[in-house]
Amino acid sequence: VVPRRGFANRSELIEHLGALHPDIIARGRQVSPIRGGRAAALEALQGIDPPRYERTRNYLDGAVTRLSPYLRHGVLTLAEVRNHALKLVKHPVEAAKFINELGWRDYWQRVYERLGDGVWRDREPYKTGYSARRYAAELPQEIAEGQTGMACMDEFARELRDTGYLHNHARMWLAAYVVHWRQVRWQAGATWFLEHLLDGDPASNNLSWQWVASTFSHKPY
Repeated sequence: VVPRRGFANRSELIEHLGALHPDIIARGRQVSPIRGGRAAALEALQGIDPPRYERTRNYLDGAVTRLSPYLRHGVLTLAEVRNHALKLVKHPVEAAKFINELGWRDYWQRVYERLGDGVWRDREPYKTGYSARRYAAELPQEIAEGQTGMACMDEFARELRDTGYLHNHARMWLAAYVVHWRQVRWQAGATWFLEHLLDGDPASNNLSWQWVASTFSHKPY
């Protein structure tokens, strides 16, 4: 099947991609509702509210921007988003927390530039009281399938699979469950996330998992 451009609707696009990648379709036909492209990115950018983001970002129903897939794939740049945020506020300090989070994304990329594939290796020993040998190398299937019996974690797993996105705090809680409660190596969890996250990249993803695990932090999360 030859890739092409121009489709009557999104369903036709999905069918075409399924023909191009039958191995992926065989794993499931669920498609994220998140739309790609520059037009969708600009629409999302217009909807940001930096002061409200600062007040509510820690809540699952907070005013998060969901811009990360567009940043991940270069549809938007960090500078472009920063500049737009500053235009929306009277004083730069009102956008400080929002811009700080953009800074974290830039930081992860700079660390990745230096480490390369080293982001897949423990940067430091675990600070949990256990050695790396104590942690299982494979992710249990019931976690990946959202069938652990722990309602919140199962819902996060299903949301990850069905939408390709998770709120940042849900990512941290799920990562903490995998590493600290189930004692699975962070690499297994990081690989799982990268299979599904539309904004997933080895920089932000792996180094955040290492932060939770305590192999890139002074304590476990």
